[in-house]
Amino acid sequence: MSKKPVHLALQGGGAHGAFTWGVLDYLLEDDRLKIEAISGTSAGALNALAMASHYVAGDVDKAREALSNLWQSMSQHGFFSPYNYSGVSPMFHQWGSVMSWYQSFFSASPYQNPFFNTHFLEGILEEQIDFDSLDYDCSGVRLFVSATNVLTNRLRIFSNDELSVNVLLASSCLPKIHKAVEIDGEHFWDGGFMGNPVLEPLVKDGGADDILIVQVNPLHINTVPASPMEIAERMETIGFNATLSREIRHVAQIERLIESGEIAATTAYGKHLHLLHNEERMSSYSAFTKYDMSWDFLTTLRDMGRETAKQWLEDNYDNIGKRNTLNMEEWEPIYHQPVCEIRE
Repeated sequence: MSKKPVHLALQGGGAHGAFTWGVLDYLLEDDRLKIEAISGTSAGALNALAMASHYVAGDVDKAREALSNLWQSMSQHGFFSPYNYSGVSPMFHQWGSVMSWYQSFFSASPYQNPFFNTHFLEGILEEQIDFDSLDYDCSGVRLFVSATNVLTNRLRIFSNDELSVNVLLASSCLPKIHKAVEIDGEHFWDGGFMGNPVLEPLVKDGGADDILIVQVNPLHINTVPASPMEIAERMETIGFNATLSREIRHVAQIERLIESGEIAATTAYGKHLHLLHNEERMSSYSAFTKYDMSWDFLTTLRDMGRETAKQWLEDNYDNIGKRNTLNMEEWEPIYHQPVCEIRE
């Protein structure tokens, strides 16, 4: 049986990216999809490159192992990160949350306090990812990693032969914790500010007709934020979903115009959109758990991702290559359009 070609769009979200690890792990195990291109931001980019460094060689087992090794290494070393409170009591976890928020908004910046500029990822990425294997030779996976230019407010998308440790650090650079990452004389922050993840390179790609979006930042919450921490968390989630929301609406609009015959389908448009997420369970975690690198928490998210991918494939595999499965009602704006009466 031939595999169905797809593109992947992987959202960033710190430790919550372990959910994406689980999704990828199951998709690789299932082995009915051919991954042709991946767009990733922050933790999504880390997952993409760890997997692709072996997937391009056709070794699915090693690709799964690479993902596991990456997250194990981050869990082992992440405990020493200055903003990680994994493995501590729930009471201290809450206090650590308050202190992290206070430091982020009212205390020293990473330029004033070098302790908070320590980036534990650098050594891990050098050890875990074979960047030389990612150069594109038309038989591998096209990779796109986004970062935000601090000075110009422009999105920068790095592709295969440009990828490096610094590019991944730039894509995951939180400005309240790390100094901007310099690449070729330009300075970058987290790609999530401009695209989380970016769909445009996948939409314009002439390959697969289907884009599978793995979302870790939930759209919905159950109560109105009241505390400073809750407000800050919700602002971050809304901001990191905003660009994705706009791109989804744009791609869906193009698809509707093609289906209605108003415009002709081209290789650059007419993509089917699919969403893999677990809105109910992911919304139960506070934003602060994005810094929780404890192995128990990461494997819980991994298992959730595997369950989500398994159920999604059972429900939607036959729709790949045929139609959208993403529920557009969740992404469309709500507004009242006044009706004008025609006067004689």
